[in-house]
Amino acid sequence: MIPRRLRLKFRHLFTLVAVLVIVPARVEAQRSVAMRGTVSETVTLSVAPTFAAGSVVSSGNNTVRITLPVDDATDAVIRVPLLVRSNTSFKISANFELTGVEASQLFVTDVHATGALVSPNILSALDVKRKPDLSQPLLVLTGPRISLGGTLTSPANALQITVLIHLKPHPLGGLVYLTFVGSPLR
Repeated sequence: MIPRRLRLKFRHLFTLVAVLVIVPARVEAQRSVAMRGTVSETVTLSVAPTFAAGSVVSSGNNTVRITLPVDDATDAVIRVPLLVRSNTSFKISANFELTGVEASQLFVTDVHATGALVSPNILSALDVKRKPDLSQPLLVLTGPRISLGGTLTSPANALQITVLIHLKPHPLGGLVYLTFVGSPLR
């Protein structure tokens, strides 16, 4: 028979061996970490730096508001260059409020990528719709994802879209209020 004192030593030795074997195995199992996340759908609008006419009331996030005085409406053409970035399919709505002047034509022109991080098929996939009654102009532009990478301010991942508005001749001039809103297309 094993003396009692020796049995206690074996029990401690067995506990020590168990701890040395089980604890490293448990630590080994905890080395890997899995992370899951989602990226929110984002559409941002801003006015291109080349825009000099009028006053930009707000620009950034998904809304751009512009106020333009029209002093001589006999040959008034308004060009608004917008920069659009999106990581999802998008829709841009444009509303115009005209005071003292009337629009005669409204369309999108000069659409081009600003760099290598713009989806290569974006230009052929854009769809522009405008309301035929120009007394209250409304423009809607839809398309697929624009940006392939970068941030909300990266220079190489935006689509530059120029909105062109021709005004009917009116000797008194007036004001044009423009609001552009970008949103994910669902």
